[in-house]
Amino acid sequence: MKPKLLLDANLSWRSTAVLKTHFEDCFHADSIGLIILAKDKEIWEYAKLHDLLIITNDEDFLNLSAINGFPPKVVLLKIGNQSRRTTEHVLINAQLQILDFSLSLEYGVLELI
Repeated sequence: MKPKLLLDANLSWRSTAVLKTHFEDCFHADSIGLIILAKDKEIWEYAKLHDLLIITNDEDFLNLSAINGFPPKVVLLKIGNQSRRTTEHVLINAQLQILDFSLSLEYGVLELI
């Protein structure tokens, strides 16, 4: 089973179509029924309820993970401000790493550099 992704609001919604071809499914925070510019805690709760990995470049999710544990799990992109295509490329190239991470019972945060 491939992991299901939830892209944080700070990432482009346009990436969902590209990433759906490589992951089981991909959603964007602005398209899941939360208010636009939903708070991190709301995104966290939604991801937990729907068994989604949060994909973000917002380190605030590290704090949520440290306080609350997991699930949900967080993939933190530490690539700086990059184009949408670069972000997609990083995630697609890390697909096996993300799959292993999603199955791990030990780790709640994966940093992609």
